[in-house]
Amino acid sequence: MNLGSHLNELRKKHEVLSKKIEEEQRRPGSDDLEITDMKRQKLHIKEEIERISHRM
Repeated sequence: MNLGSHLNELRKKHEVLSKKIEEEQRRPGSDDLEITDMKRQKLHIKEEIERISHRM
């Protein structure tokens, strides 16, 4: 997998996590720990996107 493909996959994962976080936050009785974990994952993906973007 080349860097461009990897970057696209990371962007897709980032978008999916954003949507899941929004859905979970709107749900009554949402799990704060799960939301925090998803936000942490999203941040790691964002950091990886930035690292790859700087290398290209």
